Amino acid sequence: MKNIRMALLDMNNNQVNQGFKNIKEISEAFQQSTEEHVSIETFDVRYKNEFPEIGNFDIFISSGGPGDPHREGLEWEDRFAEFLNEIFEHNRSNDRKKYLFLICHSFQLAGIHWKLGTINRRKSYSFGIMPVHKTEEGGQEFLFENLPDPFYAVDSRAFQFIEPDYTRFEELGMKIAAIEKSRPHIHLERAVMAVRFSEEIFGTQFHPEANPAGMIENLKDKKNKMAMIENFGMEKYLETIDRIDDDDKITLTQAEILPRFLDLAKQNILSQSQAAV
Repeated sequence: MKNIRMALLDMNNNQVNQGFKNIKEISEAFQQSTEEHVSIETFDVRYKNEFPEIGNFDIFISSGGPGDPHREGLEWEDRFAEFLNEIFEHNRSNDRKKYLFLICHSFQLAGIHWKLGTINRRKSYSFGIMPVHKTEEGGQEFLFENLPDPFYAVDSRAFQFIEPDYTRFEELGMKIAAIEKSRPHIHLERAVMAVRFSEEIFGTQFHPEANPAGMIENLKDKKNKMAMIENFGMEKYLETIDRIDDDDKITLTQAEILPRFLDLAKQNILSQSQAAV
């Protein structure tokens, strides 16, 4: 029986984070639901400079986290860039692939690393349950297959990925899978919300791991609550709280994206192992 080895990269820089707790819960549910032996290890990237050995793992999930995604000259930043390159290059030249999911801060780091567009600070901090719109490519995206258009996801960001360099995307074979809500009355570029970096690497600006309980916990933080009221107004804030556990919103997104990513990775890892025998 094939062992499947998962590495969870904690990008929270020693700050307590609901999202990473949710990532662990989804990973453990996957571990318990499959016949294969699944091992899970966590790595504290930013605070302890811990990194997984690429060769020792099959699946990687790299979390969101606080702060500016642009380089500050820290050792872990160089190591994370090497980590991205190593997985990308490994998959180009090996039949046994490595699977990577990048969330929020990690997604922004990847956008900067591969020079895919502008990652800049938003005018105001964004927090809330947002509609996410599929692009044409996103309409064909396996991870979005059972989601409506738009679907709903938790957004929590001070930075944004805008002005994508389409020439660079084409050069690297990457595709934009989702963008934020259209706001014709506001003359601002729509942010990129999801990218298919390769067949094995996917990333989201939003938080596919988020659940209603975690969202309610996050709203106990005054900064998050005020950001949501500032962005949507008090009436919309109260409506969101009322509908936070609707089955067709973040509960559906959480049940679909990461579990589908893990299941697809597992199927491919198992078929690659059988082909190698």
